[in-house]
Amino acid sequence: MFEAEIPMEHIDQAIGDLIEKYLSEEFSFQLEKSGGGYQFLTKPAYQTSISILLRQQSQKRLSTAQLETLSIIAYKQPVTKGDIEQIRGVNSDYSVQKLLEKELVDIKGKSEGVGRPMLYGTSRKFMEYFGINSLSELPQPKDFSQPDNQIGEERD
Repeated sequence: MFEAEIPMEHIDQAIGDLIEKYLSEEFSFQLEKSGGGYQFLTKPAYQTSISILLRQQSQKRLSTAQLETLSIIAYKQPVTKGDIEQIRGVNSDYSVQKLLEKELVDIKGKSEGVGRPMLYGTSRKFMEYFGINSLSELPQPKDFSQPDNQIGEERD
């Protein structure tokens, strides 16, 4: 598209300007020459804070079982643990407990059914975690692409 030759000294000057700019105290990272190129790296003074933040974020990862359980709760709420287990086909005690600990799920009350089991629903933190403002923003089944169900090979 633009086939203008840029002199190497102009590139070196621009990189030097960027290096100088990011040395300023207002930035928590700097531009470093690395592996034949350049990388933005955390300044040493911020590494401890960044590692704590990353550790906290990694603790927030959800297992497949937790995601399955959470999606059932999100779409079917308020829902009992029995309902969740009926849909999943496996015991969901551990997943529900972890979701409660991570504050992604709340106890919404008790069912009127036999034994009055707890009813679970999503929390405000669930909304923040997934970046949504209301449950109406959850993807609907029509939003998921369905692979064609075909047996055998297509014929001309």
